[in-house]
Amino acid sequence: MIKKMRQRVVLASMLAFFAVIALIGISVNVVNYCITTRNADNTLTAILETELNREEMFMPDNPGEMPPMQPFMGLPDLEVNYMTRFFVLRLDKYGNVSWMGMDYIAAVNSFDAMKYGEKIIEKNADHGYIDDFRFIKSESKDSTIIVFLNVSKEKQSMKSLLLLTLVVSAVSLAIVFVLVELFAGRAIRPIANNIKMQKQFITDASHELKTPLTSISTSLDVISMEHGEDEWTENIKNQTGRMTKLVSELVTLSRLDEDMPLPDKEQFSLSNLGWEIVEIYEAQAKGKNKKFSAEIEDNIDLYGDRAAVGQLLSVLLDNAIRYSDENGDIRLSIYKKKNKPRIEVFNTCHYDTPPDANRLFDRFYRPDESRSRETGGTGVGLSIAKAVVSAHGGTISASCPSGETMTIKISF
Repeated sequence: MIKKMRQRVVLASMLAFFAVIALIGISVNVVNYCITTRNADNTLTAILETELNREEMFMPDNPGEMPPMQPFMGLPDLEVNYMTRFFVLRLDKYGNVSWMGMDYIAAVNSFDAMKYGEKIIEKNADHGYIDDFRFIKSESKDSTIIVFLNVSKEKQSMKSLLLLTLVVSAVSLAIVFVLVELFAGRAIRPIANNIKMQKQFITDASHELKTPLTSISTSLDVISMEHGEDEWTENIKNQTGRMTKLVSELVTLSRLDEDMPLPDKEQFSLSNLGWEIVEIYEAQAKGKNKKFSAEIEDNIDLYGDRAAVGQLLSVLLDNAIRYSDENGDIRLSIYKKKNKPRIEVFNTCHYDTPPDANRLFDRFYRPDESRSRETGGTGVGLSIAKAVVSAHGGTISASCPSGETMTIKISF
């Protein structure tokens, strides 16, 4: 139990730190992307305005020709103007390239520029990224202008920031994991000590209670032999037996809460064990005029503690017989599903209000207080069942949707 608690503390701490660092990393990269894209779009807008102004100033003395490109000075920073690399395509109304401005680019030839233009026309987008370029498209009545801005350095910068974020995050997670592992034990030490003291108290109290309970039981036998049995001796006998059972179950629960509750695990036949338990409880159900049936597949093996699994089956069948309705129906199924052993216990019942299935495995939870006392239940049996299943790495669940049937399913 302490080991699981430590693992949960480590897991919760790491998940919390991962969420924080992931949020920071994503935020930093998204903000950087937005700023880089906005700056590129501002530059593209400045280039586009320059081209549009040049077109307005063009006097059509030489139809079909455009004046040579002038030095680009559209940005406030003069040095950045000279470092800006771009090219411009002008398309006619039929989508054919009528003019290219290649003075400010060296990495792209005319053929590549035309290919880029064709891709933008196919994408039908006004702006976006394509390879190492950010583009913007402006359409007029007779022509279309597409400006391509080289952003290879900016994209490389974004990739470098992303890689740096991943590396820093991974290193931070590793460091935090080591620190959490070192301090997790210290963090849960007060809780661990408290649990240890509770276990010790249960163990000591159980041993102390066994002696007077044995004495009471022996004295009761003597009184019954000398004076005969009556309703008082019968009541004392029942309550003594119930108390003895409760003490034994509390000791079992305390043992199952240990870090290694079942050290003697082995491969055994779950099918054979199931039939052995059925023989015991079949007679018990028949004695109470209740129907009992079992469907157990052959050759189902399980790696675990045979005695503990036998106790698990006993708890489930005893619980089903105790709390089933009059002339009720109890069914045990042991089978394989997806190559994993499954146990299913079904019984009919009658609850005015359906019990809380999530609380059925809590210690001392009683869905019907009056019926639990009549049947002699201690409220600990299903807690033991859950502890045994957990010790074998399995899962257990219960369902009682209408209050008329109860089904407990176990998967190993």
